[in-house]
Amino acid sequence: MKSLHIITPVKDSIDFTLETVKAVLASRTNVPFTYTIYNDFSTAENTARLEAASKELGFRLVNLSDLTDHPSPNYLLVLQVAQREALAEDAGLLIVESDVVVKENTLQGLFDGAAARPDCAIAAAVTTDEGGVINYPYLYAKGRENQVFPEKKHCSFCCSLLTPAFLRKYDFGQLDSSKNWFDVTISHEALKAGFRNYLFTTLPVWHRPHGSRPWKQLKYKNPLKYYWLKFTKGLDKI
Repeated sequence: MKSLHIITPVKDSIDFTLETVKAVLASRTNVPFTYTIYNDFSTAENTARLEAASKELGFRLVNLSDLTDHPSPNYLLVLQVAQREALAEDAGLLIVESDVVVKENTLQGLFDGAAARPDCAIAAAVTTDEGGVINYPYLYAKGRENQVFPEKKHCSFCCSLLTPAFLRKYDFGQLDSSKNWFDVTISHEALKAGFRNYLFTTLPVWHRPHGSRPWKQLKYKNPLKYYWLKFTKGLDKI
């Protein structure tokens, strides 16, 4: 693993995204990295904001409208493009979602942690609230702070590094195109291929659950409406 390809998919959650971007770019690391924002059909106004921020801050912006006419979400396309680019550079693929704020040591810590474990497919940073308390989707990790351990279920892609060794073994072209999100499937495929997925509670990142997809807040505020939308409109397929 010679470098990192860091990606953040986004649709319209621009204020949160810019916090994510600034935190990534402020990271202290001796590992070379490229940083790409995948704009998944944000509004014209928000696309313009991203384009201006790209020039100001220096990240690469890919407007998915230039690659496809498939409606958002286009997470599958993002993963497939990012996998090809990462493999071409023998780079780890680090996904940082647009509702996550990393710390200065997160990128280097995940890189070092994955590199030190030859069986690692996914190295995931635990998520916390602003006060540092572990939160969704890693609530089960409460009580296991300041540890690194293999996760037998699945790792979320809130802030996760996928190693080149695993990327070479599993082609994202095999993923089910009827689904919207793929962290569960990819985690399970890694285990089936003989790898381990590690959760780093030593590397907490601030996570605002579903900040990038506000409609999912209904899951907690109005669960009946959430599940009605999920099943009648086919949203949020995992």
